[in-house]
Amino acid sequence: MNTRISASLVVNESGEIACMACGHALGPSGEPWKEAARLGETPLKGAGGEPYSNAANVLLRCFYCPGCAALLDSETALAGDPFLNDVVHV
Repeated sequence: MNTRISASLVVNESGEIACMACGHALGPSGEPWKEAARLGETPLKGAGGEPYSNAANVLLRCFYCPGCAALLDSETALAGDPFLNDVVHV
C-alpha cells in the first residue's frame, strides 16, 4: 500500500518516494529526492509579473517527474542556493 506524503508524492511499498501519477521512484524515504527530479528554473521576474520586476536573482524552481513530467514541487530560491530538501521518514 502506498502512503501519500504530498499532493504529488507517495512512499511506495518498497519504501521509496515515488510520483503519485505514474509511480516513478525518486529514491528511498529518509533521503532527499529532488536531485532525482527534472528541474526547471525561471527568473521570478519572468514568472510573476510586475511585483517581481526587481527580482532578477530570484528563481522559481519547478521539480518534475522524470517518468511523466507531473509537477512534484516548487520553491523560490536565490540563484546558486541549494535545494530546499524535504526529507520524509515513514
